[in-house]
Amino acid sequence: MNSLQFLSHLIEQYGLYAVFFLAMVEGDITLLLAGVLAHSAFFNDYSFARVLLWGTLGGFASDNLAYAAGRVCGKTIRDFRFYRIARPRIERLTDRFGSLSIFLSKYIYGLRWASCTFYGVGRMPYLRFLLLSLGSCFVWVLILSGVGYSFSSAVMRLIGDFRHLGKILLVIVLAGVAAVYLIKRTWLSKKVEDAARAVAGDRTRRDRGLERIEGRDY
Repeated sequence: MNSLQFLSHLIEQYGLYAVFFLAMVEGDITLLLAGVLAHSAFFNDYSFARVLLWGTLGGFASDNLAYAAGRVCGKTIRDFRFYRIARPRIERLTDRFGSLSIFLSKYIYGLRWASCTFYGVGRMPYLRFLLLSLGSCFVWVLILSGVGYSFSSAVMRLIGDFRHLGKILLVIVLAGVAAVYLIKRTWLSKKVEDAARAVAGDRTRRDRGLERIEGRDY
């Protein structure tokens, strides 16, 4: 049993409780799979809304744990290798987008927890962090579970309800979920960071140009 099948089994076995706890640990694949299951009303009435609620709460809880760790253990966490590696990337995003960079960090590999820890270390006011975290988690869950939901819809138009087709369709669905996940982790993550660097570079060149202009004698 591979990791995708394992996660799928947990969600099918424990339902929305699994969505909540798995969203705290590995939210991306969990939300994609939950969206696929929601399309066939696996979670009963209003399946997609239930996934949206429980996934958001799971991500929100995870963000708050990371923030609390940074706030309480800031001096220790600064010396952790993962934090030293992630910090320059977070600072680039924060310099350009401010506190709204927490929205972008959800889609960049390795920055989801690190960004929340970064804001805890930096002692961002908790109420501000709470609102940003809640909003970013809602958008994150909406996008990923929505992709899973839409992908499942496309597959079922061709084949049918995967609950009645056994392992063959399950393999197809899992393969599609894996493809979306890999695209998000590689292509999208790189594009977001490249865009941030490009904008930061343009701003630096513009500031230097203004300095040269201001230094001239007219």
